[in-house]
Order: sequence, then C-alpha cells, then structure tokens
Amino acid sequence: MKGVKFSFLSEGRKMSQNSIFDVAKFFLSKNDANMTHKKLQKLCYYAFSWNLALRNKFLFREQFQAWVHGPVAPVLYSKYKEHGWKTIPSEDAPSFDQDDQAMLEEVFRIYGSFTGDELETLTHSEEPWVYARGDLAPYEPSQVQLSDAIIKDYYLRVYERAQND
Repeated sequence: MKGVKFSFLSEGRKMSQNSIFDVAKFFLSKNDANMTHKKLQKLCYYAFSWNLALRNKFLFREQFQAWVHGPVAPVLYSKYKEHGWKTIPSEDAPSFDQDDQAMLEEVFRIYGSFTGDELETLTHSEEPWVYARGDLAPYEPSQVQLSDAIIKDYYLRVYERAQND
C-alpha cells in the first residue's frame, strides 16, 4: 500500500498476551457505524500482519484462513457471525501495553476509513491471501491458513517501499 508510514516502532518487547477478541474489542470501541463483520475481520488481520512485520512478534495467537471474502479468523467469525452484514455494536476496549496500543491506533488510522468491501478488495490484491488461495476458483471455499512467513515478508516489503517514497 503506497504511502504507508507507521509512526512508531520499538523492539525487544515480550510476545503480546492479547487474543484476537481483545483486538476486535479495541476496533469495536471506535463506535464506527460501518463496523461490519467483514471490516472487523480485515482490521484484525491488518493489525496482526503489520505487528508481525514491523515488530517481529505475534499480536495474538489466532490465525487467518484464505476465505472467499479475504483473510478470516474462524474463531472471530464464530463469535460475530450473528451480525451478518449489519453493524456490530460498540464494545469496551481492554487495556493494551503502550506498543500494542500504538500499533492498533495506527492500523485504525490507516484502514479505519475503509468499508469492509474496500478492505476485502485490498486483501484480494495482496500476496498473503493470493498465495494461500492458489488456483482456487473465486467462490470456492477454503480453509487454507495464510502463511505467517509470507505475511511478515510481504508487509515488511510494503513498509520498506513506502519509506523510500
């Protein structure tokens, strides 16, 4: 993504002890009228991906699969699927350490104005999802897990290119 510049980076921190549900609650606390299930999935995916690329650690342990509509964490899908295409109500955000909080704020700053459909389109153009989908037809179901190594390498390359713009 051209022009992506994160305004923080720290190293040498322990692995985050968050769950994907903590991160989802952070995004839900933003009172975003467009916070659909699809958008929530993609924001959690980008938080996971950028954290892995830039901080070399997992923001949470849950993983993403290459579903038809982009990267999806099945456990998060199960929790919020009842909302379908409707807006998910706001929730209170848990506490995060300073670095995790900064990462989440940056991800929301960069991606929060997009709709779920726009984020889906974006993930469909990016290597981690494309690679995991392989030769599957566009609407063919998949439970193939996105590769952490490909996620880390791809977003690190995107970041490095953006720093040279």
